[in-house]
Amino acid sequence: MNIMLGNLSVSEIEARLGIKFPQDIADFMSNNHQESAQNVPPGKWHCFDIPFNLVCGDVETAKKIYGALKDKSAECKESLRISVNG
Repeated sequence: MNIMLGNLSVSEIEARLGIKFPQDIADFMSNNHQESAQNVPPGKWHCFDIPFNLVCGDVETAKKIYGALKDKSAECKESLRISVNG
């Protein structure tokens, strides 16, 4: 049984990673945050605190966020898992 807890905002994810997201991705994420952890729909995302996992509603959303953050990975204080709902 998997248990995941939390509902992190963009600024909370940035603080935990120790980086600032590119403004276009921060805006995209702010506008597409799914408050509920249940059934994250396409185009939306939800980030859990435990484990630190950003769940996207579709592959395109995951690729968009990952693509914007991958060049900053060396600066991150910890790892963020990005997964797709399904």
